[in-house]
Amino acid sequence: MDILIVTGLSGAGKSQAGNILEDIGYYCIDNMPPTLIPIFAEMAFRLGQFERVAIVTDLRTGELFSGFFKCLEELRQMEVGYKILFLDASDEIIARRYKETRRSHPLTARTDSPIIDAIKEERKILKDVMEIADYQVDTTLLTSKQLREMIHVMFLGDVNDSIHLTCISFGFKHGIPYESDIIMDVRFLPNPFYIDEFKDLTGLDKSVFDYVFSFSEANEFFNRFSDMLGFLLPLYKNEGKSQLIISIGCTGGKHRSVAMVERIADTEKRLGFAVNEVHRDIDKMV
Repeated sequence: MDILIVTGLSGAGKSQAGNILEDIGYYCIDNMPPTLIPIFAEMAFRLGQFERVAIVTDLRTGELFSGFFKCLEELRQMEVGYKILFLDASDEIIARRYKETRRSHPLTARTDSPIIDAIKEERKILKDVMEIADYQVDTTLLTSKQLREMIHVMFLGDVNDSIHLTCISFGFKHGIPYESDIIMDVRFLPNPFYIDEFKDLTGLDKSVFDYVFSFSEANEFFNRFSDMLGFLLPLYKNEGKSQLIISIGCTGGKHRSVAMVERIADTEKRLGFAVNEVHRDIDKMV
């Protein structure tokens, strides 16, 4: 029997992940206190009816969650195999999700703290749990479909049995995406913004795309960066990383970075990777 412990930040998508796992054959239990997990594992082992079990546990269990690491030690003593899936998202996205659903964060319900303060406190509490997790998924930029695809990749081996890539274009004038794993700067390329016929277009338009890649520097950068990804992705995968966020920046995030992300994303898709494209600043006023 394999046990997958699903935990992480409140509002990061744990319940949704549990539903997806159930769809692919896991027996799922939501909101189980850690102290009960070894008891359930012993009972399930005796029954012999479950091959794969997913248990969602988090701060909704209150003080009982403090027994998380004791739970893991008991499972090890019982020689029960387990893995940990940790779901995370940015503070701003989690706060927005709670506002949209009008639900209360577990810590605000107990302390009357503002939602952002509660999220920061929860992040401190879960820091040690996150560091030992076998799988970490940041749902900040993921749609429901993309989360489903990622879980299928991790636990069914679909989509080339590979890590999920998120490629972000952005403008440095609007700030760097803090969730990035890799950040590249393409402001060294000629800027289409200063050409009247391109100014109001974006890197998604063929004329702008062709202009960006009419320069040898753009093609040289693309080739070298693609080679670097070819070297890095297997290493990240071997280390158990399930998601890699690649951010490409130019000045405003509308032309050069968009074109480069489009080409990189298209290339990685052709290689069999699951890729999510995000053009963060494409609609912002320059």
